[in-house]
Amino acid sequence: MKILVLNAGSSSLKYQLIEMDTETVLAKGICERIGKGGHLVHKTASGFALDADINFATHHDAFRMIIKKLASDEGRVIDDVGGISAVGHRFAHGGETFISSIKINGEVIKKLEQVTELAPLHNPACLAGIKACRQTLGDEIPQVAVFDTAFHQTMPKTAYIYPIPYEYYEKDKIRKYGFHGISNRYVSRKAAEILNKPLEQMKMVTCHLGNGSSITAIDKGKSIDTSMGYTPLPGVIMGTRSGDIDPSIITYISNKYSMSHEEFTDILNKKSGLLGVSGLTNDLRDILKAAKEGHKRAILALAIQDYQIKKYVGAYAAAMGGLDALVFTGGIGENVASLRHNICSDMEFMGMIIDDQKNQLPGDRIISDDASHVKILVIATNEEIMIARDTAAILNAEAAGAEDRG
Repeated sequence: MKILVLNAGSSSLKYQLIEMDTETVLAKGICERIGKGGHLVHKTASGFALDADINFATHHDAFRMIIKKLASDEGRVIDDVGGISAVGHRFAHGGETFISSIKINGEVIKKLEQVTELAPLHNPACLAGIKACRQTLGDEIPQVAVFDTAFHQTMPKTAYIYPIPYEYYEKDKIRKYGFHGISNRYVSRKAAEILNKPLEQMKMVTCHLGNGSSITAIDKGKSIDTSMGYTPLPGVIMGTRSGDIDPSIITYISNKYSMSHEEFTDILNKKSGLLGVSGLTNDLRDILKAAKEGHKRAILALAIQDYQIKKYVGAYAAAMGGLDALVFTGGIGENVASLRHNICSDMEFMGMIIDDQKNQLPGDRIISDDASHVKILVIATNEEIMIARDTAAILNAEAAGAEDRG
């Protein structure tokens, strides 16, 4: 079984074709600048690579090019589109409507359209990806939607209800939803595998740290709280996002500088965070370099990041009544040893001791000292394989059901 995984952005379309028998990535790539010119990066497991400017007016154009590269051009990895068993789509937001992955049909598409207002930048692009697949592949090849928010649907009301008038939840579904759920599912299961412990018996905090960052409390394999909320804006400081702030700041600055709420929301999402504090960049590599050279605001930005993540780890350990494992993932979580060291330092009172030598090594691993009660791990996330596994599971369940009925 070969599953094509798609991750559609407003002007991009990432993809991987995965052979599920061995979970081998046969080909992967990204179409960028859709509607603004176009650029394609395409690589195969055999070593073929393409990096070229190609015009994509729409997501449909981009998808047709992906199929062309997979099935007909030099370096192709399948003989024709019939070699694709199904397509799995990453969806940023499923609201309360979608609590698990689901096979896509006309009724599902209607429901997906109804929740687009919850993720106006992401979900329309995902819908465009579905339509592009239908136009190019027809209805014969099944499609599955996998939701980032679904993992967090296990949160209790005490965690997801905001203390504002309750009718805003009842009428408008304003509540904490959380994100990075697909990543959290993968790394929590991988951590249990590495530690050789049942996930259902563990209390775990995951730190998905990248340009967008979130911290999640996972108790017995289920999300009970997470730092992102109604949108991916709240929580810890991020590349360009502010994370948690006093909401009254929005009113004060908007009034003082005659800004619309939309203008200030843009500031909170695109001009704040590490960029806003450092005044330099949202790229942590450059901030780390500047901090080593003594740049005071770069040093401050890093200190704020370390402090806020540490606070969330402690808070979520308290919420769960203990902690068995702390997991770092995401581009920053996986690659910045100094950040992991700073977060785990002075946490011995919680039974957490980092081993600085292990912390410097590559790969998925335990980086805590042997004497540490709380195990600290670094795990490279793999959202694509989770999407592919969900897609394959739905197809297999459907086939088994049909066999039983027969």
